[in-house]
Amino acid sequence: MSSITPIARSVVLSCAGVGSRLGLGQTKVLVNICGKSLMEWQLELFKDVEDLRIVIGYQANAVIYEVLKHRKDVVFVYNHDYFNTKTGTSFYLGSRHANEYVLEWDGDLLVHPDDVKMLLSLDHEFIAYSDISSDEAVYVRTDDKGDVTAFSREYGDFEWTGPACIQRKKLSYTSNHVYGMLEEYLPMQGIKIRAQDIDTYDDYVRATKFIESWSEG
Repeated sequence: MSSITPIARSVVLSCAGVGSRLGLGQTKVLVNICGKSLMEWQLELFKDVEDLRIVIGYQANAVIYEVLKHRKDVVFVYNHDYFNTKTGTSFYLGSRHANEYVLEWDGDLLVHPDDVKMLLSLDHEFIAYSDISSDEAVYVRTDDKGDVTAFSREYGDFEWTGPACIQRKKLSYTSNHVYGMLEEYLPMQGIKIRAQDIDTYDDYVRATKFIESWSEG
């Protein structure tokens, strides 16, 4: 029986932003949710990922300190221009010396642990989306197969949550958002997941309830 060789993949966790919309006075990955920092939750979800790259900028030293309390074998990548750039820049910088495929993940996004395992098991490109729940969502439009056909700031079928797997060679520098990097490759296979983005304080409250629901399955 022939075996399938897993794809060579890196995970790029983008944590460079200021997080000013949340209003808690610190970068979002340091915020405490249900007794753990958001970063600790992320590291638990990615404990089996061999090549984890964390893009840092705002409060970089504090983020590094928090990461190293829980894991030593990550690659830190600086986005020095974090104040003037968006997630696309961090994704590009984090991917430059990564494996053939890169999985983009926003530091302020929580995904149900079962869905994280499912995404990490896939051996192809995809864009993940969820039911609409955030206050300031970016939307995706999908076709009858569930594939992503467009992004929108105005309306859509689901919320663009962040995770996307793509070949590294397809990425080029941008100072804008990740979804702008992906638009030229649409349609792409869409994967629906259970997720909560954290942009505002109300999102933070929803994230707490979301984590509490994990024990329910």
